[in-house]
Amino acid sequence: MKKKSLLRLVFSAMFLCMALLLPFLTGQIPQIGKMLLPMHIPVILCGMICGWQYGLAVGFIAPLLRGVLFANPVFFPTGIIMAFELAAYGFFAGFIFYILKSENIGKVYISLIISMMAGRVVKCIVQFLVLGFTDEGFVFAAFIAGAFTNAIPGIILQIVFIPLIMLALQKLHFISFKKEGYINEQI
Repeated sequence: MKKKSLLRLVFSAMFLCMALLLPFLTGQIPQIGKMLLPMHIPVILCGMICGWQYGLAVGFIAPLLRGVLFANPVFFPTGIIMAFELAAYGFFAGFIFYILKSENIGKVYISLIISMMAGRVVKCIVQFLVLGFTDEGFVFAAFIAGAFTNAIPGIILQIVFIPLIMLALQKLHFISFKKEGYINEQI
């Protein structure tokens, strides 16, 4: 196995652990967790740093594994919806980051904004499909409140901290904004 592939695998495992553990920082108050979106940050970072394949996998696995280990989120319907939503975040963050030609912080912001929009679109579609099988049904106003209005603090947190983390990692020569690689092999 190449060194870069092994590094991506190891860091993906670290991001998965972060996605499992960060929600504990919000305590057992679900409203705070829904506002700060603690699982989103490691998944988006995984996509940008390790690649879209790893971001997609970590995003899909994290809420399901967390549901099995800690019974939160509830597997159905929340865990299923979150699995597809976070998988979309990881995929789009990594894919857009990879295909953009620029080598500056704008690349991070563009990848972040597109992944945040795409993840919410995927969440809407999956929530509509999944809730069609329950007595609750899909309510668009509830989706808007959950995905946007209540999530504003988490969205701001992501827009501020993810670029700062990526800049710091680039300045440490841990990652590169160049197209040919995310993680530098020299670490």
